[in-house]
Amino acid sequence: MLLLGLPVLLFALITWQVVADGPLVGVDERLSRALVRPDRLSELLADLGNVQVAVPVLAVALAYVAWQGRARGADRWWLPPLAGALAMALVPALVAPLKAWTDRPGTPAVPPAVGYYPSGHTATALVAYGAATLLLFGALRSPAVRRALVVLCALLVLGASYGLVRRGYHWPLDVVGSWCLGAVLLAGVWRVAEVGRTAGVRRTAARPHPGGGQPK
Repeated sequence: MLLLGLPVLLFALITWQVVADGPLVGVDERLSRALVRPDRLSELLADLGNVQVAVPVLAVALAYVAWQGRARGADRWWLPPLAGALAMALVPALVAPLKAWTDRPGTPAVPPAVGYYPSGHTATALVAYGAATLLLFGALRSPAVRRALVVLCALLVLGASYGLVRRGYHWPLDVVGSWCLGAVLLAGVWRVAEVGRTAGVRRTAARPHPGGGQPK
């Protein structure tokens, strides 16, 4: 419940402030003015949240997890990959109406327009890289590789978030709001992955031992 409750509450608070033009918006705009320094590096980092970059990474991870689960003979091997794909599909389905509803203007660094909250690029990066990491956890046995995967995921998401703010493509609150939204979607992916992993462990424990009886 904490995995869902805290980001939902924080997202509701940020969204309320954006819609009502509350005090957090003033802080957000001052912070943006201090951080925006458009350059080539920030633009490249922001591109990590592009659909063309992030979604293929997730697709490769989903294909690998599905292949490994089926090769192991796991029941419902398709469920974790389906959860990852569904989470990714929900990003535009949720972000687009929120952008239209909040109608937030962009920073001075971009042409005049509205619909910048929440950040679709941030949500894409977080869900794509995060879901890939969560699902690959069940396929990787080495603790060192798992740690490296988590670090890589964090660097990719933070890099994209930093690039979006530094380049001026988004206000900081646009990015933080998408972190909250993405966290809720990833909580669902994690739950499905855990259910699948636990069920697999139970089935393995219940399988008769080749020498007769139950394994000791």
